[in-house]
Amino acid sequence: MNRKAVSPCASLILAMTFFGSLVRAQDVTIVVNSSLSISEITETQLRDIFIGAQAQFDNGTRAVPVLLKGGPVHEVFLHRHIGDTPDEFRTRWRRAVFTGQGSMPREFSSETEVLQYIEATPGAIGYLSRKPDRDRLKVLTIVAARRKS
Repeated sequence: MNRKAVSPCASLILAMTFFGSLVRAQDVTIVVNSSLSISEITETQLRDIFIGAQAQFDNGTRAVPVLLKGGPVHEVFLHRHIGDTPDEFRTRWRRAVFTGQGSMPREFSSETEVLQYIEATPGAIGYLSRKPDRDRLKVLTIVAARRKS
């Protein structure tokens, strides 16, 4: 049987379909250190904290964003909440670091490491693939941005 090579266009379509399915299938839970007195965050605030445009939560507490180094949960978080691919996100931070406008958020290889760091760090915010069963973390509700009066 003669097999034809898959065209680059077909490969791209397959990859986009796979990533789209992954994004729909993967949940991401936003978590913070339990010492924070907040229970919700807007999409805009979440994005601004993770891209370095906002350094504090609305209550004045310093925000400490925490990332996974890679993987499906990281990709879904970036796609849904930041609007970046992993490469775009890394490029954004490299530019900020190079120009002295910020320092890259802490990155960890596993969700367990993210969870432990957030538990131990006041102001820490990150994401997990599921709701944690620990008392020292708080799950945030993401709300629509409020209109200013």
